Formats: sequence, structure tokens, C-alpha cells
Amino acid sequence: MKIAVFPGSFDPITVGHVDLVRRALPLFDRIIVAVGINSTKKYLFPLEQRMEWLRQVFSKYPQVSVDSFENLTAHYCQRIGARYLLRGLRNASDFDYEKTISQLNHIVGDGIETVFLISQPEFSHISSTIVREIIVGGADATPFIPAEVHIGTLP
Repeated sequence: MKIAVFPGSFDPITVGHVDLVRRALPLFDRIIVAVGINSTKKYLFPLEQRMEWLRQVFSKYPQVSVDSFENLTAHYCQRIGARYLLRGLRNASDFDYEKTISQLNHIVGDGIETVFLISQPEFSHISSTIVREIIVGGADATPFIPAEVHIGTLP
């Protein structure tokens, strides 16, 4: 069984993330959208909220499940039997960063492969970081987030 992990903070999930998973569905038997927990990072939305959004967004895709993990992504993949990481590339800076992480994961993860999908042009300008800034700035983020994500008032 070909299992891929799509790791991220998903703080919040964006339409670009959703597009990436949808496009990867034909490539894998199962995709696990996994929220990485970094105790040193400050998040805008609590883990429980991000997990719930992910479950709602991907509820109509039986191949997709949602999980969370701490520590190294490669070790999480080994623990659950995933041999692939799924990552999106928006630009050359993403490629440079992701290439290095991919090479390290390959070593630490005992041969785990990273599959890169290039962002569709209409999503290449969207990142969780920018969406967070839009939300904190009080502007309308709905064009950048899935319909299932209702921001409401900030935590």
C-alpha cells in the first residue's frame, strides 16, 4: 500500500493545501494530512481547531485521514508505515528549502521519498503565513481558505 504523509502546521489550511491533496489522490492509496506539533512555535489556532477543519475539509475523501504528531516527520512516517512525503512547491525558494529537508528525511527516514507537486498558478501566492496576516489584520481571508473553515473571532 502506498501511503503518503502531507505534513504541515495548517494554521490555517488554505485552498492551496486542498488542491495539492486532491491532485495527489491518484498517486497514493492513502494520504495522511498530519499536523506537526512544534512546542516552540506559536500558533494562531489551537491544534483541536485545525484538526477539526482538516477532518471537515477532507471528509468526502475516503483515502484521506487526519492525524497529528510530535518530533521528526521522518520518524512519524516510519511509525505508521508511510514511505512517501507529499510537499507542495510554490516558487524557487520553496524548492531550495524543501530539497534540503527532503534529503535529510531520506537519510533519517531510511529511504523515505518526497514527492513534490508544483502549485497551480492560481494558488502560488497563497501561504498559511500570509493568510494568518490577513486574518490578524482584520481583512477577509475567505478567498484563501476552504469553505469549511469558519474563522469567526480570533482565539
